[in-house]
Amino acid sequence: MAEAGYPDELLYHAEHDWARVDDGVATFGITWFAQDALGEVVFFDPPEVGSSVTAGEFYAEVESVKAVSDVIAPLSGEIVEVNTALADTPEAINDDPYGDGWMVKVKLSDPDETTALLDRDTYVAGL
Repeated sequence: MAEAGYPDELLYHAEHDWARVDDGVATFGITWFAQDALGEVVFFDPPEVGSSVTAGEFYAEVESVKAVSDVIAPLSGEIVEVNTALADTPEAINDDPYGDGWMVKVKLSDPDETTALLDRDTYVAGL
């Protein structure tokens, strides 16, 4: 399992999801806190490429040895890529939540939604 951490360059959703925005496309994943609360992740049920996601609504499920949990979209847009490697190695979500454990890439429909997300210090203060 990865060491606790919250990278400065990411934006955070209060439901323990993160977004890395680059040129109108955001990469989504769950935070260290979320993967730690879940325990050992054993399955990731991703959305389909081309489907739409809405900020604050669930777009995927993660199953751990403890529970099945919805994954909340921090921003809205269209899924343009899914981390297909997670089908074979869902434990990457635990081992590297901000790297190999990323879940989807989304072409943003409203880049201004980023203003509603939290910076690292604000997110960590709320834990």
